[in-house]
Amino acid sequence: MAKKIVITSGKGGVGKTTVTANLGCALADVGQRVLLIDLDFGLNNLDVVLGLENKILYDIQDVLLGRCRIKQALIQDRYKKNLFFLSSGKVSSDNVINGQNIKLILENINSIFDYIIIDCPAGIDCGFHRAISCADQAIVVATPSFSSLRDADKVIHILKAYKIDEINLIVNRVRGDLILNNRMMYPKDIQELLKTKLIGVLPEEDVVFLSAGEILPKKSDSYKAYKLIANNLTKGSDKLFDVTKKYTGFIGSIKRGLKSL
Repeated sequence: MAKKIVITSGKGGVGKTTVTANLGCALADVGQRVLLIDLDFGLNNLDVVLGLENKILYDIQDVLLGRCRIKQALIQDRYKKNLFFLSSGKVSSDNVINGQNIKLILENINSIFDYIIIDCPAGIDCGFHRAISCADQAIVVATPSFSSLRDADKVIHILKAYKIDEINLIVNRVRGDLILNNRMMYPKDIQELLKTKLIGVLPEEDVVFLSAGEILPKKSDSYKAYKLIANNLTKGSDKLFDVTKKYTGFIGSIKRGLKSL
């Protein structure tokens, strides 16, 4: 049976969709069969991040309305043969687009995947509730900013009310130089603040934006960070990427100084 994980944040603009895409790639890299689902019917762009926007023939609404079979709507990734994508399609007012019906679809393909990762729309309106009702686990994505942490805290309380089996935290866009200069919170302190298990720390890195639609370079810090998260999920380990390592020591202090200019 597939583990159904919703990726949420409360606040928009924290990199939730990028995390969904790259985490899916990382899980595929460690041998897992993964399905990524975009349940943002308003501002859906997971297909763009994956570089699959021109390959969509059917979406989840077509499946729900009986226009195609579920397997016809699945799109195989260009680079990862065990990674698949299911598009949400355009905004629809049809009442068949609800959490219960989507959950029934997922149950039909539950046996052919190891992980089903759901990209949740930002905010806490009906789209948010529809997405989390389909999952049995949740990952909350937050950045070290006050507004993001406040929204993440609200989302975590809502997830607990849904009795989600497991709630974890990923802190995104973390800068080691700012942490060591006491201008940004340590991810471990954010874990204590939100009282939620931290399973991933992602560095702020230009390559993430430059690689949209492509796979992350294996030499990048972001690739290494996502690989650790994938291992934490699949193997039960608890290793986190150290964003401060390159800024320690004599050479590191020079790098910190240059970054602050």
